[in-house]
Amino acid sequence: PWLSVGATVLMLALYEARLTWLQRHHPQRLARSVHAGLREQWFEAISQHPGTEVLAVQTLRNSLMSATMVASTAAIGLVGSATLATPSLHQLLDSGGLPAATPRLALELVLLALLFASMMASAMAVRYFNHAGFIASMPVGSAARAHWSAAAVAYLRRAGLLYGWGLRQLLLIAPILAAIVHPLAGPPVTLIVVAVLVA
Repeated sequence: PWLSVGATVLMLALYEARLTWLQRHHPQRLARSVHAGLREQWFEAISQHPGTEVLAVQTLRNSLMSATMVASTAAIGLVGSATLATPSLHQLLDSGGLPAATPRLALELVLLALLFASMMASAMAVRYFNHAGFIASMPVGSAARAHWSAAAVAYLRRAGLLYGWGLRQLLLIAPILAAIVHPLAGPPVTLIVVAVLVA
């Protein structure tokens, strides 16, 4: 079991390391960078046409609702996973001698970490989409809109990056759940999930 669990977690870690390397050296090859530029251009485009304020708010509301759904799903999963992992954690902490970690406990801890990361990133995305919505609702051409435009662009960039990160972490729980059901299921499910995310 440890070999399968280790392979599952290692493949997920390598996938994340590859994304980090690409972000530093070839950001234009990542969807997150391309979409960040798209959101910036979108805000600049709607800021040039009076009467687009309602359209901007509706578009941002859709993004806000999507991030809210990811955050809610992660929060519910986190509470459920914590409930399931509590007996294992108590057994580990209450043992008198050296703690005996099991493959299942290791997977449960990784699952909790992924769900927590997804919930936090998505909740922060909600925060930034909300702030950007206030700015986008200001009348185009107003002094207040001009004053806050740079902040809106920064908020949209952060919100998009956080939303993407939160959604990715939520999707990465599939291999962990598969490995919890049966350790040998972890590596093939990891390959499938990573292949889908890379495509």
